Amino acid sequence: MTLTEPGRKTGMAAPAVPHRAYGEVTTRQEVPMSAQPEEAPAPPAPAAAAQLLAQLRADRRSDTWVPAFERDWAKALDDSRHTYSLTPLHDVVRIWQLRVAAAPAVDAYMDSGRDESGFVDLDDVLGARR
Repeated sequence: MTLTEPGRKTGMAAPAVPHRAYGEVTTRQEVPMSAQPEEAPAPPAPAAAAQLLAQLRADRRSDTWVPAFERDWAKALDDSRHTYSLTPLHDVVRIWQLRVAAAPAVDAYMDSGRDESGFVDLDDVLGARR
């Protein structure tokens, strides 16, 4: 046990540091650090890209979605080779998973018969931008 101030004992040997607000001596506890930020999402499963591609090929939009996914994947693969990071590949998988998940809601909206032809272009309202 170490003494941090007269008569006060602590269980851990931590450096005594004056507390700025109160002028008293407190101990500073070290927080273990991680190489990855806490808010970073978990990486997708190793087979997620192959499963996603199979799902895209089975979809009715496969004629447009499969080439777009393959183009995004090829670019991410090239970026990954240059940066030595798997993050671009993980991002492509996450984005396409979100697109596939949102597709039923988009279809329902489009099938609802909502007419969007009455909207005004923002440039018409605000005028030409400088």
